[in-house]
Order: sequence, then structure tokens, then C-alpha cells
Amino acid sequence: MISESALLVIELAGIALIFAGLPLIYLLRKKSLGVFQKLNWVVVFLTFDLILFGAFTRLSDSGLGCPDWPGCYGTSNPFRAMAEIKAAEAAMPTGPVTVFKAWVEMIHRYLAMGVGVLIIAQVVLAFKQIGAHRSLAIKGSLFLLALVCLQGAFGAWTVTLKLQPIIVSMHLILALILFSSMVWFAQRNDVRPIKPVTFNAHMPIAMILIAVITLFVQIFLGAWVSTNYAVLACPDFPTCMGAWYPKMDWQNAFYLWRELGQAKSGEVIPMTALVTIHWTHRVGAIVASAVLLFLAITALRRGNPSIAFWGKAIIALLALQIVTGVSNVVFHWPLLAALLHTGGAAAILFCLIRLSAWSDCSFFSGKQNDRLEAS
Repeated sequence: MISESALLVIELAGIALIFAGLPLIYLLRKKSLGVFQKLNWVVVFLTFDLILFGAFTRLSDSGLGCPDWPGCYGTSNPFRAMAEIKAAEAAMPTGPVTVFKAWVEMIHRYLAMGVGVLIIAQVVLAFKQIGAHRSLAIKGSLFLLALVCLQGAFGAWTVTLKLQPIIVSMHLILALILFSSMVWFAQRNDVRPIKPVTFNAHMPIAMILIAVITLFVQIFLGAWVSTNYAVLACPDFPTCMGAWYPKMDWQNAFYLWRELGQAKSGEVIPMTALVTIHWTHRVGAIVASAVLLFLAITALRRGNPSIAFWGKAIIALLALQIVTGVSNVVFHWPLLAALLHTGGAAAILFCLIRLSAWSDCSFFSGKQNDRLEAS
């Protein structure tokens, strides 16, 4: 007899294969396009979608829609746990467990497992590569597999530790590290036909790395705002609580290891701490915007159409971030604006990694400067 836990694992594995199966079938049928390279970019695309759906899961308060892990009340899907879900919803109609929230949470898990299956497929295909790219393909795919396993562990802790802010924030940061690593891996293993090079301008890698680090710090501050529900702590704009520098509580604002809604002492977190969290994110936005704008202008001045394209994309996405960030305050945190704000941050990160293909560092650029002139 198969135990219930083993049956749960088998059922979840089957669901993951279904979610990963459609893109795999498509890629295997299109061998002439280069299965490994196409798979790499498909994983990038699906990971971006997963980040957005993860944001939707958090913003719709569905993170505990199924209060156990990896299943839902010990089952592989909400259909089989409907009695428990409806009982919890009846006891607390606006609580963390509802039919809608359970499905959102489980679909998020299914998508994550599907991406995991595709990364396993990447590892298998990497060992089948030939030529100079084989070593990079194997090492890179194994690194991505280890990273997605770590990300899965944080996903489990998000549920078992009841949405502890630092765990949820690091879950997002790790997702973006995984995403940026996938983008780098895909472009380094891109073997499209080389076209003649017209422009040889490069971007300073130090400038790109500073922009990436600054963006990650700002994304963490944004995640800290969201996971502590501090978006509306400053209800006015551009001031905060009617002042440019309101009353602050730095000790409780950035005490990382604590329960959701609690201060360092274990009591309810004071409003001044939430104001501090929100205000810091606003100041960080100014710094990050300045760094990214300087990088984008530098890219536009390089005289290379490909580099200029990514510079223009960064400027457009910066404008989106400003509009959605202000909208979150002015219109009291609308779901669409919040989703676009998260997606915009991930898109800027994508542009920065793509821009590194034209950097003056071989680790990031490889021989992609030649290949990517066509894109």
C-alpha cells in the first residue's frame, strides 16, 4: 500500500509534469530551432510569469490559502480539500483560507513545480551539449537547479512560518536572483548565427553591477513595505504624514526576525515603524531612479543601436515604476498598479542583465556582442 504522503508527492509530481509538458512538447517538436536554447528562454519567460503570479498571490492575501505545504490540507488540489476549506471560510469569511485563495495558492505552487521540472530538463539537455558551451551549460544548469530548490524551501517556510516578513521578502529576492541568473544563462548559451558587427561600443560592467545592486536593495525595501503592509502608512504624496521627515522608529522598522505585525518586543508594531519602512522605500526610489537613469543615458550615448534599445527600455520602465508607485499611494494600493510595480522591477532587472551582454567583462559578455547585434 502506498502511504498518503507518498501518494501526495506522486500526484503533485504528475501535476508538475502537466504544467511543464506543453512547453516541452513544443520544444521537442521544433528541434530545428535548437531545443536547449529555446528551453532556456522559455524558462526565463515562465519564471517572469511566476514572479508576477507570486505577487498576485501575496497581494490577494492568498499566501495561506492552503495552510500546509506542499499540498492543501494533505491533498494535491483544493477539490479534494473542499470540505476543510469551506469550513475554514465559514468560520472566518474574510480570513486567510477561502476557496478562491486556496486555488490561487495552489496554482502558484503548480507553476513553481512546473518551472522546476523544466530546469531538470535543462540539466539533462546540458549534458547532451557538445563543443565549447557544454561545460558552461552543465555548471549553469546545475546552479539553477540548486537555486530553485532553495527557492522551494523558502516557499515552504513562507507557509509554515505564517508569512513572516523576512521570509516572504527573501522569497521574492531569491526569485529575482533565480530570474536574473536564468537570463544570464540563456544569453550566454545563445548560439544564433553571427551577423557582421557594425558597432563595437561597450558598457562599463562596474556601472551595470552598481545598478543591479542598487535595484536589488530597492526591491528588498519594496518587498519589506509590502510584506509589512506599510504601503498606506504614508497616505499622502510627496510628503509623508504631512512632513518631509516624519517621526521615525528605526529599531522596530528594520528588526528583521519577527512575526508578521509584531515589533521587536512581540507587541503590535507601531505606526511610526511602518511609516519608517514606507519613507525609506521612497528615498530609495529616488536613489535607484538616479542610478538607473544615469546608466540609461550612458547607454544611449554609446552609439550602438542594441545598447540604446535597452537604455530606452530602462527609461520607459522607470516611468512605469514612478506612475505605479505613486498610484499605490494616491489610489490606495490598487491591485493592478501593485502588480505592474512588481513586474516593472523584474523587467528592469531583465534589461540590466541583457545589457551586460555588451559589457567590457568577458564573464558577462562572452561572445554575445557579436551574436546579439542581430537582436
